[in-house]
Amino acid sequence: MSTLLVVNSSPFNETSVSRHLSEEFVQNWKQANPNGRVITRDLTSSDLKTVDAAWVGAAYTPKDARTAEQKQALEVSDTLLGELRAADEYVFGVPMHNFGIPSLLKLWIDQIARVGETFSYSEAGPKGLLQGKKATFLIASGGAYDAGTVMASFNHVEPYLRSVFGFIGVTDTKFLSAGGASAVMSGQVDRATFLKPHVEAIRSQFVAA
Repeated sequence: MSTLLVVNSSPFNETSVSRHLSEEFVQNWKQANPNGRVITRDLTSSDLKTVDAAWVGAAYTPKDARTAEQKQALEVSDTLLGELRAADEYVFGVPMHNFGIPSLLKLWIDQIARVGETFSYSEAGPKGLLQGKKATFLIASGGAYDAGTVMASFNHVEPYLRSVFGFIGVTDTKFLSAGGASAVMSGQVDRATFLKPHVEAIRSQFVAA
C-alpha cells in the first residue's frame, strides 16, 4: 500500500493557491492509488519550535543514552521523522515568502534534518538516508520567478528545497510553479482562470503515469 505525506505551510486557507494545488494533487493521487494512505501535516497547527541548544544536544546523544528531558526535546522531531519514513511520496504546498520558503517550513526542515536519521557522515562524505522516496513541490508566488523571467535570480525556493532534499536522499523531485498569484489577490485575474493551467499540469502527471 502506497502512502502519501502532504505538507502545507500557507497561513491562508480557502484563498491559498498552494493549498488548492496540494488538494488537487491529493485528489488525483487517491484516484491513482485507491488503496493508498494519506498523511496530512499542516504546519500552521503543528506548534513547531526553533532548534535550541537542548535540542541539538539531544540529537547528537546516542538514543540509549538520552535522558527523559532529551527524549522530550526530540518528541516532535521523532513524530515528523516517522511520517517521512512511513510515506513513499511527498507533496508540499509552498508559498513563496520574501523570495524564500515560509518560516514554518524552515522550522519543519530543521526538525527533520538530523544526523543518523535523515543523513549520515562518512569518509566518503555526507549520505542521504531517505532513499527511494519522491517529492513534488507546488510553489505559489505573487510574482513570476521562473527561469528566463526578469526576477528569476530572486527565486531561492526551488534551489534551496532541491539542495536540502537532495542532501537527505530525496533526489526524485518535481517542481510546479504558479507564479503571478498577486493578480488573483488583487482581482485583476479570475481565480479559476489562473488556477486552470496549474491544475491541468498536476492532472497530466497522473495521466502520464
